[in-house]
Amino acid sequence: MDKESILRIAADNDVKFIRLQFTDILGVMKSISITVDQLEKALDGELMFDGSSIEGFVRIEESDMYLRPDPDTFLILPWNNSTSSGKTARLICDIYDPDNKPFEGSPRYALKKVLQEAKAMGYTMYVGPEPEFFLFQLNENGVPTLETNDKAGYFDLPPVDKGEDARRDMVETLQSMGFEIEASHHEVAPGQHEIDFKYQEALTTADSIVTFRIVVRTVAQQHGLHATFMPKPIYGIAGSGMHLHVSLFKDDVNAFYDPTAEDGLSEVCRSFLAGVLKHARAISAITSPTVNSYKRLVPGYEAPVYIAWSYRNRSPLIRIPARRGIGTRIELRNPDPTCNPYLGLAVVLKAGLEGIRSHLKPPAPVEQNIYEMDLATRKMNNIESLPENLYEAINELRQDKLIQEALGEHIFSRFVLAKIKEWEHYSSRVYDWEINEYLEKF
Repeated sequence: MDKESILRIAADNDVKFIRLQFTDILGVMKSISITVDQLEKALDGELMFDGSSIEGFVRIEESDMYLRPDPDTFLILPWNNSTSSGKTARLICDIYDPDNKPFEGSPRYALKKVLQEAKAMGYTMYVGPEPEFFLFQLNENGVPTLETNDKAGYFDLPPVDKGEDARRDMVETLQSMGFEIEASHHEVAPGQHEIDFKYQEALTTADSIVTFRIVVRTVAQQHGLHATFMPKPIYGIAGSGMHLHVSLFKDDVNAFYDPTAEDGLSEVCRSFLAGVLKHARAISAITSPTVNSYKRLVPGYEAPVYIAWSYRNRSPLIRIPARRGIGTRIELRNPDPTCNPYLGLAVVLKAGLEGIRSHLKPPAPVEQNIYEMDLATRKMNNIESLPENLYEAINELRQDKLIQEALGEHIFSRFVLAKIKEWEHYSSRVYDWEINEYLEKF
């Protein structure tokens, strides 16, 4: 796509409005809407906005920022397209400061920097995500409840799976926007669903994840439902994750595959894996970035707690799916869909590249169910745990210079500040559990 192509497509399809989109540091999508008359100016990178009110961006005294749309992200949105008002399109933007330099606080730029580092080593990163979400009923005032729209379980079919119609419309909408959907199904918990789309180059995958979240929530709303990517909305049932299937390619060949190795894994794959394991506790602050994320990362609900890897076992942090050849990859299992995908992919790649440079060797794979091991057995096997809460994860991030480097000083400092505030707000509240546990006892 180029400027002329976009202008022509917009004119031919009666596009009247364009949403210029970007994410804040926490991964929340932001948007500025312009009319088609301003599209050429936007494509020339001449549109400014005030960045002082965006989470983690800039101070008031340095608020002017420029939006530069990425032409390859142009697409016409399949909703709000009545003939009377014209159609709406979107462009995902990079952010520049008034000195015409990429803004260090842009999560998309943080990922681009690490991707350039990989490119200098000859590698291209590909990622396939598995985002999960819940569908909840709305009350009479349109406010989301915690009442799921079904009581179905893993791979259940209608009429038990009452979310199939909404999920089908989500898939069709995503396909109309260029997504290649590989699978969709009901997940383990009531009202929980998963839609998987094909692996792509990492930047495109990150763009697709933020688009995916908007599509799912919009289509759910059309069905009178609320879709949430909150990791653990209900106690006692499985939470929502976003497993990441990661591979590196070199000269169009999967660099993780070695047909001469007994298990088909190359030394590049092993070193990449070792790097991710080495920095897993700090990475967790980015890939599991909310207080609620750590309510999901507990034993018993198929969510990883322990820093280990395996070929088949699903209790460790990283699993190696069975496919080999072009499909050789690692599956990182702790990220959840509240993760800012640009930052999440940046820190995983940074850790993996360090593993390759340093020729790190991973520990032996763990094929036993780690959840059934006692503490002494885990220590004997040198199996560490992920952080137990957000505060612990942030402290790990503060000690890990490599992961800080992947984020950049601007994002690192503001991310930590925002998350410490989140933890303090959470810690100072009194919750129903405490009332039920202590009010009559003491």
